[in-house]
Amino acid sequence: MSAPSLTRRPRPTSARRGRDVGSLLADFGHDLPTRTAQPVAAAEPNPFGQAVGRHGPAGRGRGRAAAAAPLSVWRMTSEQTPVVWPLIASNGLPPTGAQMGIDLLSGGAFYCDPIGWVTNDDIPVTNPNVVVFGKPGRGKSATVKAFCVRMLAFGYRTLILGDTKDEYEPMCRAFGVEPFVIGHGLPTRVNPLAFGPLGHGWARLDAAEAQRRSAIMFARWIVLIRGLVGSQHVGFGPVEETAVGEALRILTGYSTGTSRLTEVTIPQLWHALDEPTDELVAVCRYADWRHFLDATRTLRDALGSLVKGHLAGLFDDHTSIEVDWRAPIQSLSLSRLEPLGDEAVGISLTCLNSWGQAMREIAEPGDIRIVVRDETWRQMRLGPEAMKSLDANLRLSRRDADVQILLAHKPSDMLTAGDSTSQAVAIARDLLHLCDVKVLHGQDQAVADELGNLLGLAPIAQQVVTGWAIAGKGRALWLVGDRAYKVQTVLTPLEEQLTYTNDAIKAG
Repeated sequence: MSAPSLTRRPRPTSARRGRDVGSLLADFGHDLPTRTAQPVAAAEPNPFGQAVGRHGPAGRGRGRAAAAAPLSVWRMTSEQTPVVWPLIASNGLPPTGAQMGIDLLSGGAFYCDPIGWVTNDDIPVTNPNVVVFGKPGRGKSATVKAFCVRMLAFGYRTLILGDTKDEYEPMCRAFGVEPFVIGHGLPTRVNPLAFGPLGHGWARLDAAEAQRRSAIMFARWIVLIRGLVGSQHVGFGPVEETAVGEALRILTGYSTGTSRLTEVTIPQLWHALDEPTDELVAVCRYADWRHFLDATRTLRDALGSLVKGHLAGLFDDHTSIEVDWRAPIQSLSLSRLEPLGDEAVGISLTCLNSWGQAMREIAEPGDIRIVVRDETWRQMRLGPEAMKSLDANLRLSRRDADVQILLAHKPSDMLTAGDSTSQAVAIARDLLHLCDVKVLHGQDQAVADELGNLLGLAPIAQQVVTGWAIAGKGRALWLVGDRAYKVQTVLTPLEEQLTYTNDAIKAG
């Protein structure tokens, strides 16, 4: 007999679940609020519900085919295009000259060849002059030094007309060249009235060539004396120019037609004006000796103060150095004059400017040189007459086949020569236009307005200089004519040693 099966009777549903919260609260007189039912939104169809093969859906005319995307067509002028697309990657420059680094707009290498750009009609550059701006420590000196070193392979030589901080001494010594140091108590003398190559072989020149050379030399000397006299805030008009010009012709022997000219110094010129001969008084059309002295008093006083002051022991005698123009680099240091102030350095730069121009007036074919001019703003502060000498060099860069490089901290440094409406400021603005290549290293945000007003930079280009370029050394916005390039300069380990300028800070 089998045992009866035991089954469990299911409990009522109410007993299983018990009372809910609502019924429990109802016993105490509380009613829970009821929620109205929300309509259920219809589900969106799945666009990927049906798998489609790589050849597209099956069926006639339903496969995929290559087709150009529809484009929006806009018409505008070349002047409007840079506003819509500023800093768009320009046409790449030819790979000639020094490879400076990376053009971050195109991703390719960036090459610098100012003279090659002038001879290339496809590049909007009409002169090889370069102006470099940058906040101290942003790499403007390193960029210039790297350019000079790398252009040696192309036959270029470098001339440093006034190294005010001895930044180029390590580079000179690396090439076996000892820089010339100019300072009080030192044996180096430079005569800004030197003949230069134009005075060689004077006895063998025909009349036409002698007249051509003399016109060049006397014009250069007049520009120099005008700049030196103007630095003393003395006017230099036709009366002063006639007196200086005739005195130079008498002292050199040119007025008497001599076959061998005599080199003159600035103290000799001053003495000739201060104690004029009867010949000088007559040729200048003065009634007598006293009349000449009265008319040229301010001119003589200005030259006298310079001969006894800033020029004494520096530029008051014949040149005492022999410059090897075949050397890869030559430098004239002015760092010893730094304690004397900006005026002394500016006058020295003016004298070196005239002397350097004399040395380059007749260059041999193929003798292409890079002329570096640092702290040019000090020369500009001497007044408009001193700036005309620098202006002449920039205008003659095409004739002399020289790459003139000007260095300054910011564009407004060149406008400190006078009031905003003065002639000096007008010349300074023209100097910026005489440099078709501009290298803009990092600047503070306060300089952004200067970049826009003086150089015509768009806001986005200003942000590159005050943002991206300020964040790293060697970064710069290169303006080659009207083309912009965002360049990161790359230095080799040897170049980093030659361009390092923080030795004093590191030692401290």
